[in-house]
Amino acid sequence: MQAFPAPSFGKVKLRPLSRKDARILQRLLEADREWLKPWEASTPGIRYPVNARAMVSNLLYHERKQTGLAFVILYEGSVVGQLNVANILHGSVSSATIGYWIAKEYAGRNITPYAVALAIDHLFDALALHRVEIDIRPENTASIRVVEKLGLRKEGLKERFIHIDGAWRDHFVFAITREERSDTMLNRLANTQLK
Repeated sequence: MQAFPAPSFGKVKLRPLSRKDARILQRLLEADREWLKPWEASTPGIRYPVNARAMVSNLLYHERKQTGLAFVILYEGSVVGQLNVANILHGSVSSATIGYWIAKEYAGRNITPYAVALAIDHLFDALALHRVEIDIRPENTASIRVVEKLGLRKEGLKERFIHIDGAWRDHFVFAITREERSDTMLNRLANTQLK
């Protein structure tokens, strides 16, 4: 499924995830553990730190099954976060869900909106999907700003949707369909400058 050029714009690039990325992702996740903890999925009944090697293996498994895509987010050539596309469905549903995180020191610099815009454009243009969804905890104001900048539509609330930080957490649902995208997502960000 990954016979395509890596999406990029300016200093921001999405590079396909590889096993060798596990080490740098582990360092980033450990350095920002407390900052990411309220947003990172957890497994009920199991308390353990994130294992990037297992995470990478799982994401690459879904890529081989053609139900997911996994990228590292690069800024000026350095890995600063990770973006994954899950639940890729074709046919009558033709949709996918995007999830992402970025290292704390790079947050608030408009890197994430560009990374998400690149991913959505890729899903609509290269994979010909019809709908893209992003689920965000109501408390995650930074991620809500990302989808607002991109003009995604708020659809509602999924109650107790994802297990995070020891409990089932509610998530707002934001989405966009091919028909709603009159221009590329990158062009929607034309007035936003990277710091």
